Amino acid sequence: MAHCFYPTRLKLLWYGCLTMVTSVAVAQASEMTADPSTGLFQYPDCEYIESKWNDGDSFLLRLKDGQTITARLYEVDTIETHINNTTAARRLRAQRRYFGISAFGARPEESIQKAIELGELATAFTQNALAGKPFTIYTSHADARGSVNNKRIYVFIETSEGKSLAGELVQNGLARAYGVYRQSPIGLHQDEARERFKDMELRAAGSRRGIWAFTDWEALPEERLTERLEEIELSSAVKESKRPPADGSINPNTASKEQLEMIPGIGPSTAQKIIDARLGQAFDTLNDLLNISGIGQRTLEKMQPYLVFE
Repeated sequence: MAHCFYPTRLKLLWYGCLTMVTSVAVAQASEMTADPSTGLFQYPDCEYIESKWNDGDSFLLRLKDGQTITARLYEVDTIETHINNTTAARRLRAQRRYFGISAFGARPEESIQKAIELGELATAFTQNALAGKPFTIYTSHADARGSVNNKRIYVFIETSEGKSLAGELVQNGLARAYGVYRQSPIGLHQDEARERFKDMELRAAGSRRGIWAFTDWEALPEERLTERLEEIELSSAVKESKRPPADGSINPNTASKEQLEMIPGIGPSTAQKIIDARLGQAFDTLNDLLNISGIGQRTLEKMQPYLVFE
């Protein structure tokens, strides 16, 4: 089976490729310099920390200096294992539909239990790949949401064997190629990284690896259609409830992702790019935003009335 590697090992190639950050990340970043070509900070010799809240794509880790952060992997999404609110339950349902396992068993409860079990396999895989072995993270300290008491940041992880943890999860059928993408540690454009991860997912599905071994292939198209239609309905409701921001009310250097998305012409992806970019250098003028991929002159003209630079 092909593996997904970072370039720190010769002849190996890695495929995958904030306003709110932890105080640890801020302290670390202030003393380090990001790679100017990618905007990512590199932290070698990290340590996996066991926790009951860890799962396959989100977990505690300790930096070399002993401080801790909660990491969320770029590029992948593993099945939820801690269902303690309706948001998590809705996410689990979307994941079951994506993998075509909503109809597993005679009752919905059986499908839910099977999905959680498969999510726990991903948790175990991540733990086995990282626990007791030094690994490297690459991050721009971008906010990965999380709960009030558990702030997370997005990371790329290179294991002690030089492999991409995200790539290994997808290739073993334990995660879907889904989530937040950005330029990788080797400079791979986010769109190309997304396509390569989709190809890895396709190979895993075709080989019936991991979760794909339980897929109902006849039901899968209908399940995914149902999920898409529900998402369209929810998005329409949110769109109707939103109101444009007041003129001159949003500072791109301090605004949250949700505030940025309120600006006409700015979607989730572009909002995240703005947050990532400002960590390296603040925006001093309107034209500085033209350096963001996806923002052209026409989009900038739509944004201008709502922005303020202090």
